[in-house]
Amino acid sequence: MTSRRQFFKAGAVGALLPYGAGAARNEPNYSEIEARIARRDFHGLTKEDLGTPALILDEALFQKNLEKMAAHNKARGLKLRAHVKIHKCPEISKRQIALGALGVCCATTAECELMLSSGVHNVLHTCQPAGRSQIARTVALARRDQTFTGVLDDPITVDALEEALGVAHAKMNTVVDVFAGLERQGCQPGETALRLAQKVDQSKHLKLVGIMGYSGGASHTHGWEARKKKSTDDMAAMLETVELCRKSGLPVEVVTGGSTGTYNIDTENHLTELQAGSYIFMDTLYRRIGGKDDEHVYSDFEPALSVMTTVISKTRPNQCAVDYGNKAMLRTTDEVKDRPGVRIESGGAEYGMLLLNDGGRDIKLAERVEIYPSNLDTSVNVYDRIYVARGESIVDAWPIMGRAGATQR
Repeated sequence: MTSRRQFFKAGAVGALLPYGAGAARNEPNYSEIEARIARRDFHGLTKEDLGTPALILDEALFQKNLEKMAAHNKARGLKLRAHVKIHKCPEISKRQIALGALGVCCATTAECELMLSSGVHNVLHTCQPAGRSQIARTVALARRDQTFTGVLDDPITVDALEEALGVAHAKMNTVVDVFAGLERQGCQPGETALRLAQKVDQSKHLKLVGIMGYSGGASHTHGWEARKKKSTDDMAAMLETVELCRKSGLPVEVVTGGSTGTYNIDTENHLTELQAGSYIFMDTLYRRIGGKDDEHVYSDFEPALSVMTTVISKTRPNQCAVDYGNKAMLRTTDEVKDRPGVRIESGGAEYGMLLLNDGGRDIKLAERVEIYPSNLDTSVNVYDRIYVARGESIVDAWPIMGRAGATQR
């Protein structure tokens, strides 16, 4: 690998070296770094050359997570429709699909639009559209791609979509969302869901393809046995609804739901599709729910994503400030990489505090520190790109889509 001295001598970027007697202090040439990233020239680029805070993805651990989930699903005949909300990055979705994923699911209309624009197909929108704008955009998605699928849980939405699709001379694959323990959405299981599914099936422009149910409370239930019971109990009425619909002659081919926390439980719940997403990165909250083989740590998937920060103040003993604050989505439940005993506190909008009373080595001014985030969805959402790291080397940078304007909503 090109040494840092050779790299800087070549005029690619400047260096900000650690403080110390005689240390050179050259201003980093950030415009050149950005230009190199734009033309995908990562030769000699390292973590030290990046501005902070920055999202760092450990390439090896990320690939390990992808392959483990793909192998699990293949062995059990379960299709993966991985959730986009975790990463909002087409590069990641394409890698999941290359390893066998059926497609993706999206939490927002904007995510659906951006995924289709990136060449990703078999998109499932997991939230029903409501209101003129969302109905119109959903119809446009259906016209644009015949593999697009929407969900609904209300006959009012059936009528609104049927009318709009009729005007547009379009059809849309449709999944009925049935309550499975999460209060925020889903029609009542049983006869209510059956009547809604029949209404969809009898419409001219909506094509019934399946049932969705999400046991959101199960995904973070602590302890594998307790999590299994929670998921099984929550999903029971939804699965009974699936059988009721099938006995009534309805074409229910898709049964979709589940999460990273229940990926090895939902196989037993007769799902055809798994909507797991967090497994690719893993966050501190997921790691604490316990796994099938370890009640304390959920170690099925590796923590692959971190936020790299810089120590920007060190004026008090046993503590320091980093440039990772509330605006960058710091939480007190985050964890310092390789220093689990270091506590994290909020220091304000642009500051985070590291409390070093763990008996480990001191942390110096200007040192880089990587921190595992608590909530992947919110953390990724405030950054523009994910830097892919192979050891200390940066080997790629993947854009996070829809970071401004109407395409974000």
